[in-house]
Amino acid sequence: MSENTPDPKDAPKNPPEPSGVDLARVALRAAKEQARARGDAARDKKQARRGGLRSGAHADGRDPMALGSAINRLITERGWETPAAVGGVMGRWPQIVGDDLAKHCVPEKYDEDERVLVVRCDSTAWATNLRLLAPQLVARLNEDLGHGTVRLIKVLGPGGPAHRYGPLRAPGSTGPGDTYG
Repeated sequence: MSENTPDPKDAPKNPPEPSGVDLARVALRAAKEQARARGDAARDKKQARRGGLRSGAHADGRDPMALGSAINRLITERGWETPAAVGGVMGRWPQIVGDDLAKHCVPEKYDEDERVLVVRCDSTAWATNLRLLAPQLVARLNEDLGHGTVRLIKVLGPGGPAHRYGPLRAPGSTGPGDTYG
């Protein structure tokens, strides 16, 4: 490398640019909030002319709200549409991947920043099978969730046995592999 060429390792990592779908969601949310604010201002002005707040037969902001509506409103206001949708996919995992694969492979977490779904399998054979099916599964998930929601499926195999600390263990050793280099 020459002295004038910047080192790619020194470049700051920028978060991924929002895609068209994300930008549309943000714009829609902002437009809804502005419309709601205009409606609230008009209603408050009308109530002030009538002499303040009154109870009536028509719905207003003080009425009770159904739990589902309240949750949907909270998800929309906070911008949690993608994590909620991915959580729904994790709940429908057997329908998406099939019963055989769902018995042996379980989704563990979704990293929204990296757009990576982490799946743990109970054997290396099932992990290999899922790695082979990963491109089709990413396409199926993006079909349900929206383009680009899942970029990669990270497949983890079964965890190894826990190393136990016994009475004959040397202090400072890292286990049975520390003698081999």
